[in-house]
Amino acid sequence: MDRIDLFRIFVRLVECSSFTRTADALGLPRSSVSAAIIELEGRVGARLLHRTTRKVSPTQDGTAFYERCLRVIADVEETEGLFRQNAVEPHGKLRIDVPGRIGRLIIAPALPEFLALYPQLDIELRVTDRAVNLVEESVDCVLRVGPLSDSGLIARKIGDLPMINVASPGYLAHHGLPRQPGDLGAHLAVNYASPATGRIEDWEWIDAGELRTLPMRARVTVNSAEAYIACCLAGLGLIQIPAYDVQLHLDAGELVEVMPGHRAEPMPMTLLYPHRQHLARRLQVFADWLERLIRKDIL
Repeated sequence: MDRIDLFRIFVRLVECSSFTRTADALGLPRSSVSAAIIELEGRVGARLLHRTTRKVSPTQDGTAFYERCLRVIADVEETEGLFRQNAVEPHGKLRIDVPGRIGRLIIAPALPEFLALYPQLDIELRVTDRAVNLVEESVDCVLRVGPLSDSGLIARKIGDLPMINVASPGYLAHHGLPRQPGDLGAHLAVNYASPATGRIEDWEWIDAGELRTLPMRARVTVNSAEAYIACCLAGLGLIQIPAYDVQLHLDAGELVEVMPGHRAEPMPMTLLYPHRQHLARRLQVFADWLERLIRKDIL
């Protein structure tokens, strides 16, 4: 097998931590992946991987070799494209994962424009509200909203989502209008539980530059943005949500902003991808386009 092909298989195996997932991602038989690694270890004269029945991980030598492979593959791909007539034209498939409502309301309607700009690119759009493991699930990039853990991924800040407090006219007719945080004790919220941790988010607001929080009484708790908005529309309580998420409901009079002077802190939006030195041209153009789109339509 060609040496660069061996490097590519090894890189994908380190990223997927599984012979089966690597074979699926590359469209190869599992036996071919195993044979390729045996051949590669024979060529370099070192054990590159720890193998267990459940997981594959790089040895110390394997980690160093993996970093070198990334640079070599990137250099080879750049060199191969030097004299192609379409070298500057991004091509191939991009697998991206985005939060549900951003995918449905913002990205999907704008995709015809992106695909027209880049006719040799295809998009696999995954729409989820859970944390995604980019490497194990073979995703090229993921858009995340909120604070980030130290994942070791490359992070590109897109912007900050303005937050808003809203309620339905029916709720306000029954419970009255809260005008300041001191009024919240007499009100109900729709509680939101993190899909990843199950933790219920407190009510938040900024007071003299300081973040304040308050646990709210609630009769309903949800773990998705769709249910969160639906319960608010049904008059079940107050919610805090990105402004873009409910703009159509505000315009239609189905929801009303409350306490505009006491909004929650804006939520950061970040695009994550695995390796700066292995950033494909197709991912670069998508990231630039997505940032322009979100800044135009949301921020």
